[in-house]
Amino acid sequence: MNISGTDLIKACSAIGAGLAVIAGIGPGIGQGIAAGHGAAAVGRNPGAQGQIMSTMLLGQAVAETTGLYGLVIALLLLFVQPLVG
Repeated sequence: MNISGTDLIKACSAIGAGLAVIAGIGPGIGQGIAAGHGAAAVGRNPGAQGQIMSTMLLGQAVAETTGLYGLVIALLLLFVQPLVG
């Protein structure tokens, strides 16, 4: 079996897209930990709920950008295929 040229580029793009989507694992774990700590903090101090929740949501929005960048790269590699001439 001899894979070369455009077929090799498409195969490597599919592998790269799969690896890029794996970048969503880290933000998912981090957001779960942040939500757990935020809920615990609100349980300890219910009066500071608004400040705790706004800080937590801002942090989760920043953490989610890593996963979104991975998704964008995966979609580019699969559908736009910038490496194919």
